Amino acid sequence: MEKILIVDDEKSILDLLNMVFKKQGYSVKNALSAEKAIELLEEDDFDLVLTDVKLPKKSGMDILKYTREKEPQIPVVMITAYGTIKQAVEAFKAGAVDYVLKPFDVEELKIIVEKGLKERRLKEENVLLKKELKERYSFKNMIGRSKPMQEIFGLIDKISGTDSTVLITGESGTGKEMAARALHFSGKRKDKPFTTVNCGALPEGLLESELFGHVKGAFTGAVAQKKGMFQVAHQGTLFLDEIGEMSPQTQVKVLRAIQEKTIRRVGGTEEIPVDVRIISATNQDLKKKLKQGSFREDLFYRLNVITFHMPPLRERREDIPPLVQHFLKKHCEKSGTKIKRVAPEVFNVFETYPWPGNIRELENVIERIVAIEERETITKKSLPNELLSPQKTAAADRKIRPGFDLNKVLDDLTKEYVQEALDLSSGNMKKASSVLGINYRSIRYLIDKHGIKEEQ
Repeated sequence: MEKILIVDDEKSILDLLNMVFKKQGYSVKNALSAEKAIELLEEDDFDLVLTDVKLPKKSGMDILKYTREKEPQIPVVMITAYGTIKQAVEAFKAGAVDYVLKPFDVEELKIIVEKGLKERRLKEENVLLKKELKERYSFKNMIGRSKPMQEIFGLIDKISGTDSTVLITGESGTGKEMAARALHFSGKRKDKPFTTVNCGALPEGLLESELFGHVKGAFTGAVAQKKGMFQVAHQGTLFLDEIGEMSPQTQVKVLRAIQEKTIRRVGGTEEIPVDVRIISATNQDLKKKLKQGSFREDLFYRLNVITFHMPPLRERREDIPPLVQHFLKKHCEKSGTKIKRVAPEVFNVFETYPWPGNIRELENVIERIVAIEERETITKKSLPNELLSPQKTAAADRKIRPGFDLNKVLDDLTKEYVQEALDLSSGNMKKASSVLGINYRSIRYLIDKHGIKEEQ
């Protein structure tokens, strides 16, 4: 039950309001003086205060000032029989949510009280939502025990308190937006907006409108004035995803917005000041685009103040088991099913597959398994066919990429083929060694070296 404190020096009015609001389902306490009201506010938690302005000794304005200083979240509604415009203005300036003249209409007062309580609920929900977002997107909650990820977490911790422009590179699905959110929600702008614009998802004209807004009549379909994301993100963070897809014409305008800290709506002439932190991301090689002339050098150096690279999943394989468990829990809870167990053989497949779609692909696989698999244990039979092709995996891993490690690739291939041979031989090492064309001692050594489970 929401709790209301009613303050009036006329007992008949107190009794009336007490009856009215108790009938509405509220818990009500009364006070005949400001001193008693402040005493109750110190002892108890209230959701709204309804007070007369004129009281003996201290006034209703004293109650209002006390709540603003000590309990600013409590809405205060002022009632008076001697209302003046000056008094009403003072009350609103001091933080009152409404001002009601006596004799008041009871039905109108009910609406005013409900409105004040609703605004309080919305504020509380907003505070809780912001807290949840901060906790959810804190880099401390990002999954990554591998060395590359630990280095990224350290960098985010160092730069989160700055306003420096950041460029995040990496393949699709590596978590670039998650890293951008972690930067925002760990920094000094965390209570302000985080807005995202996908520069590759919109044609040039619409992208400009999305970024800078437009005035009414600026183009066909512009039936009303619209704020752009630069303005929406004021004092917060603007995340420009797929920045490499932006046209040269739009690049010029973005560069100007960053340099001048002002924007001009499409079709407008007014210069609008904006204060935003820019974080951009790309899966392309921007230096190559510079040489080709498709990306502006001056914009690149504006965006490239601090850069870090999100590693692909194949370069952080030790993060796969905790990611699998995280996505498994997430999608089991989402679908209302019991959290499933993952057989060791599945982790062997996951850790050798190249994951061209990275973390996004891994999550999609887990979501699909949770939706289809009826058994409590996820086995190799639960996996999609593309994860089970050793030829495809071997070919993908043979490609030379940045960070290529020949010894690791050979170890992964060896482990995969030994596991496959054991599967084909129902765990019989003698048969498996024959399939691989090696002797029994060799397969025994490889099983021990790679920690391969013999029982399937």
